[in-house]
Parts: sequence; structure tokens; C-alpha cells
Amino acid sequence: MSDTPRMQSALLDAPDAGFGNIWRVGCDIERELNSANTIIRQQQLLDEENLRLQERIKQLEEENDAMRADLLLWNEKEVKL
Repeated sequence: MSDTPRMQSALLDAPDAGFGNIWRVGCDIERELNSANTIIRQQQLLDEENLRLQERIKQLEEENDAMRADLLLWNEKEVKL
């Protein structure tokens, strides 16, 4: 089996058309590749945004924990007074 079955098929199916047929198949394959690369890049951007948002959530949780600790200390001081 060929590692380029679509190109080989284009050549063998219409030997009279030859180059023109191969050209069309090659263009189709290139469009599919460009589309796949676009999807991959979009997924990479989503992954980067997801990571950024996870870091932001972590930061907000840490700030929340610090504020809760401060509030507990404040309440303890109020009780002692």
C-alpha cells in the first residue's frame, strides 16, 4: 500500500488527465491540512486560556483563604475586647 493513496489513485484512475487530476487532489489535501492546522491552533489557544483561568482561580482561592484568616483573627480580637 502506498503512503500517498489519494495521489496514486488520482494518477491511476485517470492516466489521461494525469497532472490535472493529481493537482486537484493535492489542492484538496492541502485545504484539509490547512483546516486541520487551524483546528489544532484553536485548540492550543483554548488550552492556553484554560491554563490561565486555572491559575487565576488558584490565585483567587489563595486570596480568599487569606481574607478568611484575617477575618478569623479580627473576630478573635473582637471577642477578647
